[in-house]
Amino acid sequence: MVRSELNKRSPLRVFEKSIKGGVGKGHIGVLASKKGVGKTACLVHIATDKLFRDRHVIHVSFSQKVDHIINWYEDIFKEIAKKRELEDAVDIHDEIITNRVIMNFNSQGTTIDQVLTSLRAMISDGNFPADSVIFDGYDLASSSTEDFGKLKAFAKEVEIEVWISASLKGEAPVFNDNGVPEELENKINDLDVLITLKYEGDHVHFQVIKDHDTLEPKEMTLKLDPKTLLIARE
Repeated sequence: MVRSELNKRSPLRVFEKSIKGGVGKGHIGVLASKKGVGKTACLVHIATDKLFRDRHVIHVSFSQKVDHIINWYEDIFKEIAKKRELEDAVDIHDEIITNRVIMNFNSQGTTIDQVLTSLRAMISDGNFPADSVIFDGYDLASSSTEDFGKLKAFAKEVEIEVWISASLKGEAPVFNDNGVPEELENKINDLDVLITLKYEGDHVHFQVIKDHDTLEPKEMTLKLDPKTLLIARE
């Protein structure tokens, strides 16, 4: 399959249509679930899809090492290339990774101001025209409303789309009547998109909780295959 056809047939087109065309520049989307469900895999698949479309992505990791993040990208690219029988896969791989930057921060002691200063330096001073920023491992639930406001203002200022993974507490997270996780209730008005993930049978399923100005839970016609780590149509 050629790259243009792969982009057209990607399940991420369905993902985008499910949230009114996507998160959009200047806005923030959140993937929320308990730990170990597949948030990082989803973020990397979303980022890889953008790379296939010549977008520029900064992946901000708050884990101690970035080796596993690089491995996620490699594994997901290989699965896409194999599943879709991608032509010239090696050349495409070498081309798209030049549009990706991985930044690593210590989750303890690093302020949002330090993170945003580094991002601004990369985008402006480093001449890296980022379209999207992935926040992986950021403790969104514990972040202050002031810090979240700074992130939202930054997204609008530099006109980027931001995706954040949010880990929910315990084996049985608590949700309100609208499907909003208890930990994110104080931020729901400022989030543009909120999607929750949960295991149902052998796959992880997606539910859109907030879609820009609409707060009304709805199921996505997509699933995450835990074997391939890919988002796929039902």
